[in-house]
Amino acid sequence: MADKLKFALALALLAAGVVGFYLLSEQPLVLRVLSVLVGVAAGVAVAWFSGPGRRFVEFAREAVVETKKVVWPSRKETVQTTGLVFAFVVVMAIFLWLTDKSLEWVLYDLVLGWK
Repeated sequence: MADKLKFALALALLAAGVVGFYLLSEQPLVLRVLSVLVGVAAGVAVAWFSGPGRRFVEFAREAVVETKKVVWPSRKETVQTTGLVFAFVVVMAIFLWLTDKSLEWVLYDLVLGWK
């Protein structure tokens, strides 16, 4: 139950920051943005100490560890793959354009007789 209350408080702090942005409409923009940032920071701080918050932080740490294990492609491989994708897109665009024009010709010129 305490975790639910902490999470609700975190959401309330976040909402208070956003509401503060609109309530301070006559103030300088820096103060209004600071209101939102303080609300977000306070909400994150409260959520950090809840059970789900701690689990999320642990999940994020594990995700970083797993990301470091990934073998990323080299620049050459990335450029080649991107070039292949662009070439495929061009070929498909031409194919679909030809198909569309062929069906248009068959339907309008041959079947309906419109010119």
